[in-house]
Amino acid sequence: MVCATIKEGIECAFMTKKGCSYNGGICHKVVDQCNGCNRGAEFSSGWYCTACPDPSLKWRNGACNFASHVSTATTATKTKINPLKASKRGNR
Repeated sequence: MVCATIKEGIECAFMTKKGCSYNGGICHKVVDQCNGCNRGAEFSSGWYCTACPDPSLKWRNGACNFASHVSTATTATKTKINPLKASKRGNR
């Protein structure tokens, strides 16, 4: 349903006919770690995340999984190649 409390006009999974069903009945403002994210939007009462109602919970155990401004650095581990097997593969 469309939110009618804070994020007016935005589709919200927690909105019901009786009102907001999220814990506390309202969404929470973004935290400092959310600066630069594409999912943050400014409404009349401040900046809020359009993906989750409480961004501080997402940042509690590390990086937020919705954060568009955080990139995960993956390191490729180079595996050791057996030279005997590599030479046999090269002859094919």
